[in-house]
Order: sequence, then C-alpha cells, then structure tokens
Amino acid sequence: MKNASLAIIVVAVLSAWCRAQTLLSIPSAYTTDPHATSGAQAPNDAEILPGTLAIEAAKPAERMSLSDFEAFALDNHPALARATARVRAARGQWLQEGLYPNPRIGYDGSEIGNEGRAGMQGGFAGQEIVTGGKLRLNRAVAAQEIREAEQQLEAERYRVLNNVRIRFYDMLIAQRAVDLTTELDTIGQQSAETAERLYNAQQTAFNDVLQARIEWNTAKITLQNARNEQTAAWQRLAAAAGMPELTARPLEGNVTEERAGITWQAALDQILSTSPELAAAEARIERGRWAVQRARVEPVPNLDLETAVQFDNASRDTFASVMVGIPLPLWNRNQGGIMRAQGQLAAAQAEVPQIELDLTNRLAQTYARYANARYQVDQYTKQILPDAKSSLDIVTKGYQQGAFNFLNLLTAQRTYVQTNLMYLESLRQLRSTEVAIEGLLLTSEVSAEMK
Repeated sequence: MKNASLAIIVVAVLSAWCRAQTLLSIPSAYTTDPHATSGAQAPNDAEILPGTLAIEAAKPAERMSLSDFEAFALDNHPALARATARVRAARGQWLQEGLYPNPRIGYDGSEIGNEGRAGMQGGFAGQEIVTGGKLRLNRAVAAQEIREAEQQLEAERYRVLNNVRIRFYDMLIAQRAVDLTTELDTIGQQSAETAERLYNAQQTAFNDVLQARIEWNTAKITLQNARNEQTAAWQRLAAAAGMPELTARPLEGNVTEERAGITWQAALDQILSTSPELAAAEARIERGRWAVQRARVEPVPNLDLETAVQFDNASRDTFASVMVGIPLPLWNRNQGGIMRAQGQLAAAQAEVPQIELDLTNRLAQTYARYANARYQVDQYTKQILPDAKSSLDIVTKGYQQGAFNFLNLLTAQRTYVQTNLMYLESLRQLRSTEVAIEGLLLTSEVSAEMK
C-alpha cells in the first residue's frame, strides 16, 4: 500500500507542477519576448485574453447629422460585424494554442487467468510534459494574428465611416441640385410667360415662344432627374449606414463650408504613420519572427510521464510503476518547418515597403483629383458663379425691357445652369477626395475590401 500511496502522490505532484508552470510561463499576448524559448505550460482557469477594439453608437436625432449616420454604421454595418467576428475567432485561437495537453487515465490488467487467478489488476495515469516553451510561443504567434485582425477591423471601420461621409456629402449636394433645378424651372416658367406676353404685344417672334417652352420643359426634365438622383443618394446613404430601410429625413450639414487645405507631405506622413494596412503588415512580420522561434524549438522532445498501480491477486501485494519516455529527434528536426517559417518572415518583411509604395501611388492619384477640385471650387465660388448670376440677371431684365433678344437670354440661362452644375460636381469631387485622404485612403473607391 505504501507503493500505491507513493504513486498517487507522484500523480498529484505532477498535476500541480503542470499548473504551476502555466501560471509562470503563459505571457500576455503583447509582452512576450521572442528570444525566450524555455519553460513548459499548462492550463489556467482564468484565461486573460488580449484586448479588442470597442465600438460605440449614438442615438439618432430628428434632423439627422453626419454623426447620426456614422453611429448607425458602427452599430449596424455587416462589414464591421464580420471583421469583429474575425477578431473573436483569432482570440479563440490564441486561447486554444496555449492549452496544456489533457492527462490520460485508464485500466491496466496483466497475467489474467494465470493459474486460474485474476492476475494483476490496476490503473494508470499519464501526462505529456511540453518543453521548449512551445505553448508560450504558440500563443505569441496567435497574439500577432489577433493584432492583425484588429488592424483589419480598424481598416474596415475607416472604410465604412469614409463611405458614410462620402454618401452624406453626396446627399447634401443632391439637395442643392434639387434647389438649383427648382430655381431653373422657375426661371424657365418666367421666361416662357415673358416670351408669350411679348409675342401677344407683337414685340417678339413666335419662335421665341417655342424656344422658351422648349427650355422650360427641358428644365422640368432636369428637375425631375435631380429629384430622382436625390432619392438614389438617400438610398446609397442609408445602405452605407447599414440601414437600407431607413426613412428619408432632413439632413443637417453644410457641404460648402471652407476648410483648411491639405498638403501633400502632411497627408503622406499621416498615412504612412497611422495606416491600419501598414500596421497589419507589421503584425505579420512580428508573427513571422515568433513563428521562426516556434519552428526552431519544435525538435525539443516533450516528456511522456506515466505511473501505474496494480494489485497482484496471487501474492496479494500492491505494485507501482513509473515510466518516462521521449522521442529522439534523429531524422526529423523540423528542417522544412524552419525553412518555411523563415521564408514566410522574409515575405512579410518585403510586404511593408510594397504597401508603402502602393499607398504613395494611391495618394498621388487622389491628391491630384483633390487639388484640381479645390482649385475649381475656389474659382467657381469667387469668380465664375457670381459672374454667371450677374450675367443672367442683366440679360433677364434687359430681355423683359426689349434690350436683348431671346438668344441672349437662352445663352445666359444655359451658362448659369452649366456653371452651377459643374460647381456642384467639383464640390462633390472635393469632399470625396478630402474624406479619402483624411480617412487614410480607405474607401471602396480607392481600396479593395478586406478579403
């Protein structure tokens, strides 16, 4: 019985040692030293997982602002739900990678039937002891996968919010287009009535009346198109916010407000220093470094401990046994695994400058559109629009007094229409490129979605 007690004590001490090793050797996901490779690990009842990003939502107001749509998107967009689920999956992988192997227990019988007796009956318990810090390194690799998933979530968050902002400004511009085309419809109606009045007074030809009607009906078509575009702009905005069923409401915002200019160098520095795409690539480099360390300790053999207790029915004695075994790394020393990990690390290291070049190229294209749009908006605001409005007022008044013919009026109206519509398009381009640059080039227009 002394041997049995000794075996039980050995198993208890073995289990306690395994758990103690876990408490001492399992590190935080972001503070592990890649050069420390020794120590064994075991499970911990209170697992501490690396953190994740928090997402907040705001309550919508009656007159909806940009912040309301941003809150809707953060709370409802499926792309964010998908990216968040990937972070959760990576955290689960981190947890699983550090769990200690389960112990083994079983029945052990031998010499059964010898001399008609029951032989030796008993049980055994075994445990694999993980060496070389393998579990800790497993979690170090998985921690960088969490970091990468979190950066992909951050990138997706930028994409969703940037697209909401672009669609919000599109909606504001669509509203302005409706206001403009409504004004044009009114001008067309007034011109048609004036032409008819002058014709009745025999001061103009009937062809002027027909031309005025054509322009008025054309203005009606333009107005209807603007209203349809406004409806589509709302639908795109609601979809960007993740709530396509949202009922149209008035918006609160000023799309024409003046903003400080963006310089090329400041934009490039900001993008290269804060881009989640680069941060995710750097996480892949760190993961590769840990993976190389993990591959190098793979040949370190784990210990296989087993203890058994049996009762001999012939001699009426109790026996205990202890066995220790290790594999011999003679042929397989994980040579291929080490080579693969080193190759993956080299590929990850080469990816960072590639992404930097890609970001620079994308910024160059976007910044050119931004600079063009900013210059155009400035010219329209300060020169072209005031001149077009003054010209239309002068010609309209002169036409009513007979100083100008209808061709002069038609030219002034068309110029006014075209300049205002081109101004709105330049303004839309300006706001969309501003959002893209300030949003680290993460929009559906300039960057592919996360695969």
